[in-house]
Amino acid sequence: MSRRHDDATGAIEHIFQAWDEALGAKDLDAAMALYHVDATLESPLICHLLGVEEGVVRGRDALRRFVERVFAHQPPQRRRFRAGFLSDGARVTWEYPRQTTDGDQMDIVEVMEVRDGLIQHHRVYWGWFSVNMIKSGEHSR
Repeated sequence: MSRRHDDATGAIEHIFQAWDEALGAKDLDAAMALYHVDATLESPLICHLLGVEEGVVRGRDALRRFVERVFAHQPPQRRRFRAGFLSDGARVTWEYPRQTTDGDQMDIVEVMEVRDGLIQHHRVYWGWFSVNMIKSGEHSR
């Protein structure tokens, strides 16, 4: 393996672990340290929590405001069971499956494009269980 491949793999593994740790601890500073200053995040939760039409936030300042709201409104079903990740060296993807050994959790797929060791683009795809939580208002409490 080349040094460049080793560096990319290390960055991907770091993002996979550090982002989940920041989510679990609701550590806003640790989460923001993982993103480029001009990063974007796309999620249906943006429309719901911010009351906007477009589900995209642009730039770390807007991202900070959104993630702060996410951390404040996490329902108990937003657990963090996952089995691993897939990566091509520039993107990392993983699933929080609905079914776990401890019951249902929010079903979400995370896709992050990583550049220079930081998240440049982050997309969050929601499954039916998670979408129903938005519709019922459970993700607003």
